[in-house]
Amino acid sequence: MSDATERPASGQFRLLSTRRFGPLFLTQFLGAFNDNLYKNALVVLVTFQSAQWTAMRPEILANLAAGLFILPFFFFSATAGQLADKYDKAMLARLTKLLEVGIMIVAIAGFLVHSLALLLSALFLLGLQSTLFGPVKYAILPQHLREDELVGGNAQVEAGTFVAILIGTLAGGLLAGAGVAAVWIAMAGLAVAVAGYLASRGIPEAPAPAPDLVVNVNPLSETWRNIGFARENRTVFLSILGISWFWLYGALFLAQLPAYGKIVLGGGEGAVTLLLAVFTVGIGVGSLLCERLSARHVELGLVPLGSIGLTIFGLDLALASMALPPVTREL
Repeated sequence: MSDATERPASGQFRLLSTRRFGPLFLTQFLGAFNDNLYKNALVVLVTFQSAQWTAMRPEILANLAAGLFILPFFFFSATAGQLADKYDKAMLARLTKLLEVGIMIVAIAGFLVHSLALLLSALFLLGLQSTLFGPVKYAILPQHLREDELVGGNAQVEAGTFVAILIGTLAGGLLAGAGVAAVWIAMAGLAVAVAGYLASRGIPEAPAPAPDLVVNVNPLSETWRNIGFARENRTVFLSILGISWFWLYGALFLAQLPAYGKIVLGGGEGAVTLLLAVFTVGIGVGSLLCERLSARHVELGLVPLGSIGLTIFGLDLALASMALPPVTREL
């Protein structure tokens, strides 16, 4: 009996053992891990060796790195969506992973010639590669999963992504602080990229839904057209706003946690690591709970509850932080 028709044992993690989901999950996991391994290693490296790389303040560099990585999502997401509609998604997954291999070679060159500009360019390109892969990993799920598996599949992709972000962030910091030659950071990234490509080769074919689609080469006009199209369906438009706000919220928190742990809480690297771990594990657990609370069906009523909760807890954290005494000891 084929993977697509059999009904394996119950439990939302059963999908990981299937060919129609397992290789995609592993490909996405390794990609998210690699993005954050490289990004955090680069930030930590130039923070503790800033005189060798740049005169920029570490906290400004952290925000610059986060901005460079996220920028392609803003400009090229609509174009990436068109490509996912026009071409086989399994083929696109493999091509994006090959692109990741090439980007890590650029990063190796950046470390060898000691060029921060080249290293930041590689970070931007990693964001572009993730942008191209984004529509693939979500649009392919309805083609390979049954309706009652979609919420669980999405939850596992979401949880796996943030676990990969956590592990990649920690691994990047450890590599940067291990005292090894900086080029080994990019070498490790290259190894992960190759592993991701090998995993992508196991993704089953996912035929293009619109092979005759003419791709709009202007990303700005296509983005504006997509926004107008989405506004015609209130549910879709609100979902897009909710997802965008969630990722903006998460990206802002992740970018500020190192400075928050050091300047506001007065902690060291261990405190920052604990903050990252608690934040990321919380997102992973929440993603899996969403599948349980939705009873295996998409439950849009949970979205406003989650948004309200994030807002309330964010305000509570801000007010609690303002009440803390100023940090006076040397860090």
